[in-house]
Amino acid sequence: MSAADPITTSVAHREGVAVVSVGGEIDSSTAPAFEAVIAEALEEDPAVLAIDLSDVTFMASVGLRVLAATQEEVGKSIRIAVVANSAAASRPMQLTGLDKAMALYPTLDEALTALGRDAGD
Repeated sequence: MSAADPITTSVAHREGVAVVSVGGEIDSSTAPAFEAVIAEALEEDPAVLAIDLSDVTFMASVGLRVLAATQEEVGKSIRIAVVANSAAASRPMQLTGLDKAMALYPTLDEALTALGRDAGD
């Protein structure tokens, strides 16, 4: 990640779970990359979508809108978990109540463990 590339994204698929990892800043200039990586993860129709924001250093309101829109788009067909262990990502979610609409976990391992229990149901 550099000044020219303020966001990093990746997708990994494992056993019905798509893990989207994002690092850097989520703002109006990087939101399209955030939306694109989520869309890429959803192409394989996973049972669970884990969005790992552990390496996010800043999240503007547009990032919250992307998360809310994703939740609205998938409804109950795909379970979503957000990993946010820093105030940069978790605090905006808590202040807006978005943490009540989607599960929020401090680590990816905890999210995968919790969702793994229910993913096969």
